[in-house]
Amino acid sequence: MHRRTALSVSAALLLAAPLLSACSGQARPGTAAVIGGERITTSAVQAQVNDVRAAQNRSEHPSELIAAVPQLDRVKLSGMLQSRILDRMAEDAGISVTPKELEEERQTFENDKGAEAFEATLLQKFAIAPDQIDRWATDQVLFTKLNAKYGQGNLAEPASKAAGKLGIEVNPRYGVWDPQKVSIGDSVTPWITQVTRPEQQPPAGA
Repeated sequence: MHRRTALSVSAALLLAAPLLSACSGQARPGTAAVIGGERITTSAVQAQVNDVRAAQNRSEHPSELIAAVPQLDRVKLSGMLQSRILDRMAEDAGISVTPKELEEERQTFENDKGAEAFEATLLQKFAIAPDQIDRWATDQVLFTKLNAKYGQGNLAEPASKAAGKLGIEVNPRYGVWDPQKVSIGDSVTPWITQVTRPEQQPPAGA
């Protein structure tokens, strides 16, 4: 059966306490955000923005794609922070992703849509450039494994604990961290996103 889902950590994970905090305005020069004591530099964010814009400009309708994501730097920084949160959740749960699993995840979607169509879908819907797909696929595998470990819809508590250990500071240039949306400012980028997964074929003889 085909599935089209937009997966997100429940907003309830941050209702009990202010586990994530916005930057007070004292961001170091060249720092877009700090998470887990590590800097995400403005140059790292800009590199992702440049990759997406280059891919959009190679598309058939570049102006439409570019206009659809006017605050791309904020969107990309949100995604980088969200991935770090997911990494910490996986670490706490003793979960990892192997190269084989990553390749299989990509292959699943590429076989269903075709590689070019798959890349175009991610670029159009989620502003993900081709060379950013491995990180996206890693997030999908981790999210699936976390749901298998804790049960579907039961990620609020482990997500809350992981986020509390990390702490987030965001340079005001990019907006304010919104713990309920798990993104920056009014960005509508979902925390973890999935496109249609191909239909699972039953085993032979089933």
